Amino acid sequence: MTALFALATSLLWGLADFGGGLLTRRTPALTVVVVSQSIAVAVLGAIVVATGAWSEAGPQLWFAVAAGLVGPVAMLSFYKALALGPMGVVSPLGSLGVAVPVSVGLVLGERPGLLQVAGIVVAAAGVVLAGGPQFRGAPVQRQAVLLTLLAAFGFGAVMALIAEASTTLTGLFLALFVQRVTNVVAGGTALYVSVRRGAPALPAEGFPWASLPALAFVGLADVAANGTYAIAAQQGPVTVAAILASLYPVVTALAARGFLGERLRAVQAAGAGLALAGTLLLATG
Repeated sequence: MTALFALATSLLWGLADFGGGLLTRRTPALTVVVVSQSIAVAVLGAIVVATGAWSEAGPQLWFAVAAGLVGPVAMLSFYKALALGPMGVVSPLGSLGVAVPVSVGLVLGERPGLLQVAGIVVAAAGVVLAGGPQFRGAPVQRQAVLLTLLAAFGFGAVMALIAEASTTLTGLFLALFVQRVTNVVAGGTALYVSVRRGAPALPAEGFPWASLPALAFVGLADVAANGTYAIAAQQGPVTVAAILASLYPVVTALAARGFLGERLRAVQAAGAGLALAGTLLLATG
């Protein structure tokens, strides 16, 4: 069950990243974050009311609040790093955030078996290569590297925090709701400050109503990914769940290939193969 939910997480995150990347080509990244997460808040709010999840409120929700504060910072740092580029360096570095939940699992006493250790190493190498790292070319700005590492730490911290925010399914609904409300408040504040400084909140043609279904998909897929990861981390070793959930760059690359016709570079194809091999080792270990 851990492998199944973790792989579902990678699928959902990969598709959400693909959709978010397309949307930010026309709409400011902050607006994409705020609108997509607001839609998620509305849906989660209805689920919380319908399931009576308010009864699960407790101190553990502070983990959800922390995840909600860290998430927007990580996302905006990542978008800024992508703008500074090159993407072939930024994207693989961003996947290093998996080290955070893996480290948490090891600190808590998890000791994966030999096959699982091999699977973790192989899958992690595949994730990095699937991003298409550039081994030559123009030097990378130090600011881009620092922003990417900040984003990676933030992504990993969100994975670790959300796994601690609940112990039951209804509690998970409430934790995700609290996380997304915090996301919207933090992102909305950042958007307000950005607009006050003169940055546009919307594209020149106005609010992208035609993109509303895509915005909803991005927000809901991201929420669902957080939920499936939390379940995966509770069902089995966090070290295994975190590595399998971090295969999302492979999904993003394959989505770009399928929907946009982008051709995978040799290093990306090799990374996808390694990620698959690592997944099989983890599943059999």
